[in-house]
Amino acid sequence: MKRRLTLITEIIAPYRIPVFNALATRDDLDLHVIFLSETDPNLRQWLIYKNEIRFSYEVLPAFRRRIGKYNLLLNRGLPSALAQSRPDAILCGGYNYLASWQAQRWARRRSIPFLLWLESTAADQRRRTRLVELLKRRFLAHCQAFVVPGKASHAYLRQFGLPDASIFPAPNAVDNAFYSTHALQARAHPEATRSRLHLPDRYFLFVGRLVEAKGVFELLNAYAQLSPALRASIDLLIVGDGPARPALERRAAQIHPGTIHFTGFVQRDDLPPCYALADALVFPTHSDTWGFVVNEAMACGCPVIASDIAGCVPDLVEDGCTGKLVPPHDAPQLASTMEYLAVHEHARSQMSTQATQRIAAYSPEACAAGIAKAVLACV
Repeated sequence: MKRRLTLITEIIAPYRIPVFNALATRDDLDLHVIFLSETDPNLRQWLIYKNEIRFSYEVLPAFRRRIGKYNLLLNRGLPSALAQSRPDAILCGGYNYLASWQAQRWARRRSIPFLLWLESTAADQRRRTRLVELLKRRFLAHCQAFVVPGKASHAYLRQFGLPDASIFPAPNAVDNAFYSTHALQARAHPEATRSRLHLPDRYFLFVGRLVEAKGVFELLNAYAQLSPALRASIDLLIVGDGPARPALERRAAQIHPGTIHFTGFVQRDDLPPCYALADALVFPTHSDTWGFVVNEAMACGCPVIASDIAGCVPDLVEDGCTGKLVPPHDAPQLASTMEYLAVHEHARSQMSTQATQRIAAYSPEACAAGIAKAVLACV
């Protein structure tokens, strides 16, 4: 007998579509997804791949407003949408929107199991006031189970005294087959790929929003600390956009020798070649609950240099095996690590192979299986 699962999440994120498609194919769950908004135009420039959606879903009417650092999102019609979906269980992706609290209250009144999909980690640097922590504890207390993407989020929940039996791993995943297939095609035709996408012969790669918290200023400083001969032979490719771009471009213009390319935002279909032909992805974030770019890079066989504070690191980046780890805010150490990978081709090749093998277990199907296990344990 299939159990009806209603999943509530903020936006139609490209990396979630394969997971929800995998959930929809299971013979033990009947999935319906409620999106609070199609996207967040203030933060996201990606395309919405509705043609790839293979699951039942709806998007609620929404009012969105950015107030300083805070994101206000208000919805209409959630109780009606929940009633029409007739859930046996509700899985909610987060607790920081009013809709999350409405859904939890709706479930409690009807004695329907309410599960939380949580990605927070203890290393998250977002400001936590006493009131926010009090509200968080109250929300957690009324959840029957928790879905987490990896070890860092599991450890974070254990700090609240929650039992292991209530926490279910569902590994964060991207469409590995998509990235690996396109990466192989790029490597089979490297010159044509470089010409089409204007890629350098050799380069370190950064992919993400251009904001200080992503560590991109430290990346520029680290690149500037490489030896002049090395900078003359390997470029830095910065893929993404954001408010820090003008300041980054001014800083980049002062680095000689060396070439730094700012591509702006690149849509999903052109990302695999960027990963495939890079010497390494550099992910020097100050604070990140996960870091899906690491999944993408590893699926393309690209070695990763990541700050050891990123949420994905305990699961994906094993130092010296699938990549290299550095402390955040440490440009000299980052420069040393970049130089090591730049000059040791054999190490890059080994890390590429190990990364591809490691990421295979972090598939949409594995994530769907973890979610299903959590839901079925509650109904």
